[in-house]
Amino acid sequence: MSQLIKMAVKSIVSNKLRAFLTMLGMIIGVSSVIILVSISQGSSKQISDQIGELGTNLLTVNFYNTDSTSFKEKDISTLKELNGVKEVAPVVSGRVTVKNGKTSSEVSVTGTTSSYQDVRNVKVSSGRFVTDFDNEERLKTAILGSDTATTLFGLSNPIGESVQINGTSYKVVGVLESSGSSLGQSGDSTVLLPIKVAQRLLQNTTISSIYVQAQNENMVNFAKANIESSLSVLFGGSQDNFSVTNQQDVIDTVSSVSNTMSIMLGGIACISLIVGGIGIMNIMLVSVSERTKEIGIRKAIGAQKIDILLQFLIESIVLSSFGGMIGVGLGVSLAKIYSLISGTAISFSIPVIVLSFTFSLLVGVIFGVFPAYKASNMRPIQALRFE
Repeated sequence: MSQLIKMAVKSIVSNKLRAFLTMLGMIIGVSSVIILVSISQGSSKQISDQIGELGTNLLTVNFYNTDSTSFKEKDISTLKELNGVKEVAPVVSGRVTVKNGKTSSEVSVTGTTSSYQDVRNVKVSSGRFVTDFDNEERLKTAILGSDTATTLFGLSNPIGESVQINGTSYKVVGVLESSGSSLGQSGDSTVLLPIKVAQRLLQNTTISSIYVQAQNENMVNFAKANIESSLSVLFGGSQDNFSVTNQQDVIDTVSSVSNTMSIMLGGIACISLIVGGIGIMNIMLVSVSERTKEIGIRKAIGAQKIDILLQFLIESIVLSSFGGMIGVGLGVSLAKIYSLISGTAISFSIPVIVLSFTFSLLVGVIFGVFPAYKASNMRPIQALRFE
């Protein structure tokens, strides 16, 4: 066996350019699988981590089709009194134009209460957050997201300055720490207002969603059941107007979508491996034709069918294994380079790397069998007479 491997390597080395072009399909296929899957899994892990940072005891209530029956601010006290519920943060949202002098930006606006800071784990880099006093007195105060503050004020301190929101002046009392982006949306291009002020600004008293903090992780499902029961009574026994989800539900959904995408991307990349296998078979058939006399001489001095078959089969496997190893190295290197340039998180999966390399070996075996079988079935006399 060692002699057969040495012969295979010698044959490949003697035709370096042809061998490299033959392995190219394997190299591209294996590296593509590793790059695409690592980027997909890295993005999924990053999103899951961002969601997990909000806490596993967070519940999100969204309302739908509430034209006729809506959830009002007065109904919040009902949810606060439920067993298992620690804190409730109602939210009204929309889009507004924020302006400072000649600089303006269209951002999302969130109207909420002081409890939002604890429930959503929001951090303020300077100034303060919305207070109950702001809501009670309907003070026109605003907390800017980090991107919004930079866009409107540059490097200067915006605390105490005024901004125009849809033409009305608001005093900036705080700036949020950067929260990055999640699910393709930036959390920094935003403005937070007291909920009653936001309702007047948006001319909408309907609460679009509520964030609920359970007392602890073990009480999440209990609190969720109580909320669903309470809201079902409020909406006349119907659960079509609202949904209650916890963070784990969101993480599971993201993971499911990511896994499906990884399989699809990996399957597409595997096409390159199959194309590479066809290239190996073609080159091996050419090699068999070129070395017909060699086959005849080996058979004439006693080589058996299995010896000839193994000779060409091992050569095919060595070709595909070299291509697979180069592909693994290239895929890992390019994925790391992409991560450094783009700042995107990547996550290497050892099973995926091993599987892609194993698949490249399997392709070499499958597409090497026919040329090897053809070579082993040659008759010595015909092979020796071949010109």
